[in-house]
Amino acid sequence: MTTTYQEPAPTPLALLLLGRDADPASERGVDCPGDLPAASDPDLVARARAAKAALGDRVFILGHHYQRDEVIEFADVTGDSFKLARDAADRPEAEFIVFCGVHFMAESADILTAERQRVILPDLAAGCSMADMATAEQVAECWDALTDAGVADTVVPVAYMNSSADIKAFTGRHGGTICTSSNAKRALEWAFEESAARSASSEGGGGRRAGEKVLFLPDQHLGRNTAVRELGLSLDDCVVYNPHKPNGGLTTEQLRAAKMILWRGHCSVHGRFSLDSVEEVRERVPGVTVLVHPECKHEVVEAADLVGSTEFIIKALDAAEPGSKWAIGTELNLVRRLAKAHPDKEVVFLDRTVCFCSTMNRIDLPHLVWTLESLVEGRVPNVITVDPTTSAEARAALDQMLALP
Repeated sequence: MTTTYQEPAPTPLALLLLGRDADPASERGVDCPGDLPAASDPDLVARARAAKAALGDRVFILGHHYQRDEVIEFADVTGDSFKLARDAADRPEAEFIVFCGVHFMAESADILTAERQRVILPDLAAGCSMADMATAEQVAECWDALTDAGVADTVVPVAYMNSSADIKAFTGRHGGTICTSSNAKRALEWAFEESAARSASSEGGGGRRAGEKVLFLPDQHLGRNTAVRELGLSLDDCVVYNPHKPNGGLTTEQLRAAKMILWRGHCSVHGRFSLDSVEEVRERVPGVTVLVHPECKHEVVEAADLVGSTEFIIKALDAAEPGSKWAIGTELNLVRRLAKAHPDKEVVFLDRTVCFCSTMNRIDLPHLVWTLESLVEGRVPNVITVDPTTSAEARAALDQMLALP
């Protein structure tokens, strides 16, 4: 059986692909502001090849899985954000690291690479709405609230890789760790053990024990799904800290009782998938296996057949039987690429009403050509630099992640 990928039709009930509308059902304004750039002029492909050849080993191009194909074509390696940052660190001979991803990813690469290497983001507007949902000032206020509640000494912060360097540095200052969607379970297990040790130490002469606690930021869904589905906590063990409300919208009693304090953040693409999406695709594609990313809402991952990181999703499709049917709940560029790579399987997008990651898609072939040709001409554009103090503190949290058993 051979099937081909069918692009969702751009109707009012289909994918918001062309920026013609906004979706009020989204958690936060998931809309596409205007048409995506048209297919690149073939001349740009030749220019990119020429510039890359001229730079040789001086340049190393990283391509995140969610990038469009025209960019992935020129990537030396592809992967998720942390894998790419580590790949860059493993190429000390490369003078220029061109990160085709978003801002927090380039920051991580700068933290992990040598001082002589320069990390470049082809478009400085390529940010991440999730990372932007937690600022250093907001997290400092949250820590003050935890301090006032008398629990800060036992709280261990765990920051998702999809966070700014400032948030990673905060995590390092407070003895926490970073996690990815692949190792979130291990990170939380370590954090709860560390919190228990701190709690036991602070109990002292019979004082009130605050209990084991983790502050997980900025993605509430990954934190909740990992804690409940993989560690056996209950939904009642989790509270959501809203940085836009006094005291996070929580009482002192709630902060003291909670085991998981979840930051009110999410991925604007993964957060859009709904229980209706799962039910609709099961009706539309009988026998389909629903595979979603753990950044999706709890009710979505509960209804799915499989849940896993981007790398897990890719490996699952690679190992799938010919003729099998799959509905994938992650960013559309990757789903399209998987469909192309597996023409012997039926691969569909889980939801008809989700657009591309608009900030990731700011990195296009024109921006990449401009970056490479600038380097050939001796100009170094859009360098991403993390200051030494922030870098050292963030590196401590990253090193703790690397030391996880």
